[in-house]
Amino acid sequence: MSKNEIFCILRVKAKFFNMPNQVQKLLSDLKVASNSQKAKLLGGFFKSGKGQYGEGDIFLGIYVPIQRAIAKKYEGLEFNDLESLLKSKIHEHRLVALFILVSKFKKGDNKIKEKIFKFYLKNIKGVNNWDLVDQSAPNIIGQWIQDKPKDILYKLARSNNLWEKRIAILSTLAFIREKKFEDTIKISEILMNDKHDLIHKSVGWMLREVGKKEEAVLIKFLNKHTTKMPRTMLRYSIEKFNQETRKYYLCLK
Repeated sequence: MSKNEIFCILRVKAKFFNMPNQVQKLLSDLKVASNSQKAKLLGGFFKSGKGQYGEGDIFLGIYVPIQRAIAKKYEGLEFNDLESLLKSKIHEHRLVALFILVSKFKKGDNKIKEKIFKFYLKNIKGVNNWDLVDQSAPNIIGQWIQDKPKDILYKLARSNNLWEKRIAILSTLAFIREKKFEDTIKISEILMNDKHDLIHKSVGWMLREVGKKEEAVLIKFLNKHTTKMPRTMLRYSIEKFNQETRKYYLCLK
């Protein structure tokens, strides 16, 4: 090999190793898209203050459609890179990682889907605000276990962690879409006496979705539980009823 050939190889290698990797490029794109004014608003909206449910969450202030576009651009990221994003304190880093995971899951074969399901559970601590849960849990956890044992949902529903409980009930949206309501009803009963407003809202939302598919199932649940349901949960669940029916159940409460 000539000196010129060796020099060319070394130059190509140096160029390759000096190139920013895909994660660095992604982070750079997010930084360019950031908006400090919107970041402040989002910090308040997602309750990131001291003692609030999203305490410590840091925002760049990026609109969701822009995050989706960036996620699409970097769908090829490896799992170790996605894991580093899910461990970030910056909200948009974690949400983009989840958008990528959902896309990989939809396009993947069963082997990839199972890998993503396990990866999600391994990194569940990074799914720690309500939008992160809502965008990912039904589309990964719910989709994967539709035709499999549901034990993980009941374990999460009985967790002391707010977000794990929300993941449990939101995952059942995948079942509701297929008109399978049993697990939604059972997990709603488990979470009936939860103290957190975000759980009341999420359970009420899923019950409302059940009612949109099969009103009789929701009415049966309400006739059994209305007097015990938190008012927010009840209001969310009856939102699609006519005014007279809503008034009836609110008066029972």
